[in-house]
Amino acid sequence: MAFQSTNKTGKPFLRDMGITVMISLLMMSGFLAGCSSKSAAIAPPLEVPAGFSRSGEVDLPDKWWLSFNDPVLNGLVEKALANNFDLKSAWDRLRQARALARSEGASLYPTLDLETGAGQSFNRKNGVSSDAQEFTLGLAAGYEVDLWGRIESKAAAADFTARASAEDLRAAAMSLSAEVAGVWYQLVEKNGQLDLLDKLISTNRQILELVEIQVRTGQVGISDMLQQQQLVESQKGEKALLSAQARVLEHQLAILLGSPPNQRVAPRVAALVDLPLLPKTGLPLELIRRRPDIKSAYYQIKAADKETAAAIANRFPRLSLTAGTSTTHENISGLFENWLATLAANLVAPLVDGGLREAEVERRRAILSEEINSYGQVIIDSLGEVEDALVRETRQQEAIASLEKQLELSQMVVRRLNDRYLQGTVDYQRVLDALISRQGLMQSLLSGKLNLLQYRIDLCRSLGGGWELSPPDSTRTLNREPMEKGDMFSGRESPVQYKTPKENNPETSGV
Repeated sequence: MAFQSTNKTGKPFLRDMGITVMISLLMMSGFLAGCSSKSAAIAPPLEVPAGFSRSGEVDLPDKWWLSFNDPVLNGLVEKALANNFDLKSAWDRLRQARALARSEGASLYPTLDLETGAGQSFNRKNGVSSDAQEFTLGLAAGYEVDLWGRIESKAAAADFTARASAEDLRAAAMSLSAEVAGVWYQLVEKNGQLDLLDKLISTNRQILELVEIQVRTGQVGISDMLQQQQLVESQKGEKALLSAQARVLEHQLAILLGSPPNQRVAPRVAALVDLPLLPKTGLPLELIRRRPDIKSAYYQIKAADKETAAAIANRFPRLSLTAGTSTTHENISGLFENWLATLAANLVAPLVDGGLREAEVERRRAILSEEINSYGQVIIDSLGEVEDALVRETRQQEAIASLEKQLELSQMVVRRLNDRYLQGTVDYQRVLDALISRQGLMQSLLSGKLNLLQYRIDLCRSLGGGWELSPPDSTRTLNREPMEKGDMFSGRESPVQYKTPKENNPETSGV
């Protein structure tokens, strides 16, 4: 349906066009009165238990690592949150999702385009040449009437996807903070093991000197001295391996903080912190409401639900309205003397598509069902993580208490065997076995304390709901200027160069 007029007011045309559009809408309402693209209700995927098996008495702060009272750890985590490249990539994905949501939402509004032009024409007829110039000015508007909510559903789906991306960012920050804490305390434990080995080597060398004196005086055989020498050498080799492991952990920590691997990012610490008091675990329903990965899965369900509604609405007719006006004249001053206006309504109703739209609806419903099942699995996994961390911490505390008791008993055994060895009533092998057992218990106790801290980190990570995030200072945007000659890509097509803007994008000023 279209109309053209050279009338300067166009009022009769607009009245007639409005009547025509109203008749079209009434006809479609009569044909499709029983049709609906309303989305289905989302049923809860599982029954959540009433509580956890254990709970503490103190509140867990949003920035959970503060509960460890470790200033070095606090600085490391904050630096990682500001400089880690994987987290910066998560920020970029969030910006993409938000931009896509704005793009989908723009379809809810009319479009208006301005068209201008100027031309010169030349003509030669019967040996006579002539030329003419023409100026044009026009406006074109378009709008799709969202009769069945298809456009609104697509926009809502993109918005829920952006919300899920924001929760994914929080989950990535939570995982990063836990990884930094885990690597940091592994490094501290390795430093502690190295210091312990230095003390053990020193002690075993003193024992070796005593054995050597006994060998020279003929009190014991040379085999006792050789066994003690072997113990000292084995601990030297163990120290070399531990030194390598500590260096690798330093590299991992630097990389997590966005620094070169051989750059020192933390002071040398060899003493693990004491385990903080057990935090309140709260209720499982509270966990579901605050954990970012669970919230992300929920928003994915909402997005899939809206996509399903959009696919259902896509089977119904579409109504588009277009309007335009243009004027043409030989001179700019006379552009508005003559003008042309158009207004059109376009109705498109699918009749035969080979089942294409119906198949898309079924696909979207299957995706929605998949997201609901994934949501249920994320909830179960999160509850399992909390319970696993609780039981591991409890049993680890029992294991550490047992190690401390064993260490106390081993000290008594070594002391008595030493006395009996000096009296010549036992051979040196029993003394050596007791000595190795005691020193192994000392190392196991240090490793056990590390495991206890790691289980607490796991518990804090599984209970955490995230905190207010700020975008990194070095938010990067694309600049399509080629890179300078002579760089590492010389001889090949230059890639897009990244440059840091002077100011941060206000659209990413928080999640």
